[in-house]
Amino acid sequence: MDYISIFTAILTLLSGIGVFLIACQMMSSNLESASSDRLKKLFSKTSSSKLLGVGIGTVSTALIQSSGATTVMTIGFVNAGIISLFQAATLIYGANIGTTVTAQIVALGMFGGNSLSTTVIFSALTGIGAFVMLFSKKSSLKTAGGIITGFGMLFVGLSLMSGSMESFAALDGVKSFLASIRNPILLVLIGALLTAIIQSSSVMTSIALAMVVTGLITLDQGILLTMGSNIGSCIVAILAGFTSGLNARRTALIHLLFNLSGVLLFMLAGWLIGLLANGVSYGSLFAKFFPGAPQTQLAMFHTFFNTVTVAVMLPLTTPLVNFVCKMLPDGRTADTSDEPHLHYVSENLFKTAPIAVQQTKREILRMAELAMQNVDRSIRIVTTLDFSEKEVFVKTEDEIDYLNNALVDYVVRLSSQRGLSQDDRVYLSTTFRSVRDLERIGDYAENIVEYADTLAAQSRHFSDDALYEISQLRTLLFNLYDCMVKAYRDRDFNALSQANQIEEQTDDYTRMMEENHIARLEKGICVPVVGAQYLALSSNAERIADHLINVAKSIRAHI
Repeated sequence: MDYISIFTAILTLLSGIGVFLIACQMMSSNLESASSDRLKKLFSKTSSSKLLGVGIGTVSTALIQSSGATTVMTIGFVNAGIISLFQAATLIYGANIGTTVTAQIVALGMFGGNSLSTTVIFSALTGIGAFVMLFSKKSSLKTAGGIITGFGMLFVGLSLMSGSMESFAALDGVKSFLASIRNPILLVLIGALLTAIIQSSSVMTSIALAMVVTGLITLDQGILLTMGSNIGSCIVAILAGFTSGLNARRTALIHLLFNLSGVLLFMLAGWLIGLLANGVSYGSLFAKFFPGAPQTQLAMFHTFFNTVTVAVMLPLTTPLVNFVCKMLPDGRTADTSDEPHLHYVSENLFKTAPIAVQQTKREILRMAELAMQNVDRSIRIVTTLDFSEKEVFVKTEDEIDYLNNALVDYVVRLSSQRGLSQDDRVYLSTTFRSVRDLERIGDYAENIVEYADTLAAQSRHFSDDALYEISQLRTLLFNLYDCMVKAYRDRDFNALSQANQIEEQTDDYTRMMEENHIARLEKGICVPVVGAQYLALSSNAERIADHLINVAKSIRAHI
């Protein structure tokens, strides 16, 4: 074979890798969109149960066909403080099992021989899915078409990679070179390095499958490359974790140590088996279990490897987490809680956009809570003229202003991500108004504190009747807030109806406050300078109620 043939084979391999990677991305984004509700329900059930965490990690990875996405999402959750390191570890364990589904699918596509190849059959789904995507008007059908197209493209890429391997297999020099690489550690390192470069363990495993099937390498060599790919796959988590907070870095380190432990365990066990059983290896064992099907042999080892590693490491999760915390201890830079920041969302969640949408809602509700905390503080300050909470008030107002800008920027970027359902996109379109409404609530609370400054400067205060009315008004506002939260969080239209009723009561009550104030002026109970602050407070409270009901009504847009 001449150099042109070798160059052609290399280009074919690169083409196959490219098609395979695009297929994985297409499947992942469309599966995320189709299963977004399932993903949300799965991760909402994350608890301290080890087996539940493993199960959620396995199922979610199998659903979206991307262990990298699951791992990055987990790091995002840890960074936001939504889950603990313990929970994150079990999710990562499950992701390692779930990712073996891809290898099983690829192995299935390599059957055929002289009959009609399953690769050809599955590759034809590319065209079928493309037709569905192009000619369907329903978003759900377009998503299904994307899944089908991505699935078919997996096998188009696989076919290209297998073809290049067959070309390499015809070269005696290449076969001799690969046959000479027998050092297990070197093979593991090669697998880890190539996976780190490609950033996809699925592609590396598929290449190893193609090499084994074409006879370019032995099954034992393929097994070692596959074990190395597990280490190389950690690069995605490392890149995500070490650009985030302390617990995110710890999660990335847990992922790396978990996979390193599995590789070391299996290499040691393999060495002992060979020593005690006269050269018996993993390759010879799986060749006996699944005779005549090298692709199945390697795919089954991949599943066996990850499942056994999880079984061994699961009881050791607590010691592993403690060890990682000692390796990366708390430091001065670890605590950023004094600075305004987003608690529930991060760029790491963009890989699983439906989950990012769910977390955006939590962040907005946190902003609402901060705004209403300041409303409560402002009412206490203006009614007692005790300014001891003013520093906390100002700090909270700064955080509300920060969230106003940061959330808008985050939603803009999130809206451009793939994998969002139509309902998610409609929801995101409503968040800009909601965030602005909440920011205005903070501004009105700031106004009320200014009224307190004016009263204190003139040594004035509200009458007992006025104080009572303000306390009743506060009760109405917080009853409205409670209904708004329930409506917004759960899309509860009964809660929205209750919120509307309370908002109307608030309007009626503020009008009554104005009438009562005029009566007190006539009786000389109240003086004009105090009355001006009182009426302004009443007006601001009525506007706060308007903004709360605006947030609650936003659920009507995405029924």
